[in-house]
Amino acid sequence: MAVPYLTDAPLEQAVEGYLALLAERGMGMETETVPVQRACGRVTARAVYALASAPCYTASTADGAALRAQDTLDAGPDAPVFLPRGQYAPLEAGDPVPGAYDAVVTAERFRRTEDGILLSAPASPWQHIRQVGEDVCAGEMLLTSDAVVTPEAMGALVAAGVSEVEVVRRPVAGIVPIRGRGAVQPEGAAQGDSLLLNCTVFSALLEQWGAQPRLYPAAEDELEQLRAAAERAARECDLVILSAGLFAGREAVAVQAIGQVGEVFCRGVAIKPGRGVVLGCVGPKPILGVPGYPVSGVTVLEQVLKPVLERLCRCASAGDGRRLATLVRPVASVPERREFVRVRMGYVGDKLVASPLGRGSSVVTSFMRANGILEIPEGVEGCPAGGQVPVRLLRPEEELRRTLVAIGSHDPLLDELADLLHSADRSLSMCSVHVGSMGGVMAVKRGEAHVAGVHLLNEKDGQYNLHVIKKHFPRGGVRLVECVGRVQGLMVAGGNPLGIGGLADLVREDVYYVNRQRGSGTRFLIDYLCRREGIDTGRINGYGREEFTHTAVAARIAAGEAGAGLGILSAARLYGLDFLPVYNEQYDLLIPDAAWDTPMVVRLLEIMRGEAFRKRLERLGGYLIGSPGAVRARLEPQDT
Repeated sequence: MAVPYLTDAPLEQAVEGYLALLAERGMGMETETVPVQRACGRVTARAVYALASAPCYTASTADGAALRAQDTLDAGPDAPVFLPRGQYAPLEAGDPVPGAYDAVVTAERFRRTEDGILLSAPASPWQHIRQVGEDVCAGEMLLTSDAVVTPEAMGALVAAGVSEVEVVRRPVAGIVPIRGRGAVQPEGAAQGDSLLLNCTVFSALLEQWGAQPRLYPAAEDELEQLRAAAERAARECDLVILSAGLFAGREAVAVQAIGQVGEVFCRGVAIKPGRGVVLGCVGPKPILGVPGYPVSGVTVLEQVLKPVLERLCRCASAGDGRRLATLVRPVASVPERREFVRVRMGYVGDKLVASPLGRGSSVVTSFMRANGILEIPEGVEGCPAGGQVPVRLLRPEEELRRTLVAIGSHDPLLDELADLLHSADRSLSMCSVHVGSMGGVMAVKRGEAHVAGVHLLNEKDGQYNLHVIKKHFPRGGVRLVECVGRVQGLMVAGGNPLGIGGLADLVREDVYYVNRQRGSGTRFLIDYLCRREGIDTGRINGYGREEFTHTAVAARIAAGEAGAGLGILSAARLYGLDFLPVYNEQYDLLIPDAAWDTPMVVRLLEIMRGEAFRKRLERLGGYLIGSPGAVRARLEPQDT
């Protein structure tokens, strides 16, 4: 074949065109299943879900005594409360907390007597206790597809009962050195050394980027021999690099060899050094002719091959840096210590917002989910919500700018949307913060969220969400987008052993209830239903015990810590709970106009309207699917 002339294609154009050609030819990697212990650095082939809650039992976080908080209400320095044996249980950190008790008092907070203990201060309910699912609840998504498994993620997977992970197979990269015959070398130069140098550096880079390098014997710069070597490497590997020695000009032979075993996309890219690169493919497999000068070769690998590998491996590189971020939620700290808080971040417009993740010493999932670290120096007693704080980036800033920030009501469908979003465009991701519907409304109002999940009932007409939106956005500038109808109901243990038939049974002495936090749509709903039914919530055991997600409520019931809780069917199914339907509601997304045209929101709405999302909703169960992604209402900016 004729050797193509150097094209000097612009770098971006060459890479984008090359990737498009490879995608058209069907480039991609098979998957394999590996033990979690061997998954570090691998890329998940599909979403990974927790198989068990962590912790799986209610545990003490301190040495001391378990007791009932209500038995200590009258304790004071001048009137200590005496608890005889049988009203408390000695335990150590990590021990299970007996079901009769709801607080742990540390050893230094009470005085032992011959017959019991004396307390000089009251205990708070659930102090020094780790509850079932505090770190992660069974059924929750731990990793999206196309996510890198970090050491921290491995710990979270093991804690959640996951023993093996389906990952993308590492591509095998064949390196074929090209050795010149009869070439005149510069005085003192050894061609073998230059080949060794290139092969060593290239192999290290390939391994660092997730490939498995395979070095082949050097081929002479003669067409037949090089063609045969390229054919063999293409047969045995997922991508091939033809690497020249110290001398320039051998890309002419490489381009002929590539053209004979496959096809040439372009010869020559407008970069310096590295202009003489040859880009081609053998079917779906990339094959590159790389210039011989080491700096040129490394430049080509960094600028051209690395994007190809990232596409093959389905991952992107990480970065670092320091920025100022706005806190979505307050962070408490003790002034005596410097504290490092892992945060999940994303840009909303030009504002970098950060939400603190779980901070307990056993909350290993915070390592995995964090994309930044907030450092609180000594002498500072925490940081308020809305405050500006310095953060250190654990991901490239561009990744944060392409992160969809969702703040508001919790629903497992958000995890499914996050997975579909990242699968559709691996440059996009979602950061979900569960603060309840009103928390989401206020986050949008402050310009701290792209979307907010809301389900707020108007008791006057039975409609959802619009009344709150009109109240808090009198100047407009927001849209209410339909997501799903949801069935809210009482979640009870499998088989309904307590024989709970409805809301009226919640006041029974043998029924312990677990509630959602104030400000959540589910809390608004249960408060309203109890008022409507004339039920005194003061008579409901556990009504003041609050959780932030439907899955956390379900986990408490499944663990036997509560008899009932209001939630959605998908959460009940995750834990094998029975479900008593109570009320149909509307769950919408509130989206500000400023975020409407962002790539994240545009793609999210496309996904919501697609068949894949509908199928996932049907699998989860309990949703009334109408027209997801349709605009239910828009408050124009000029509205008052």
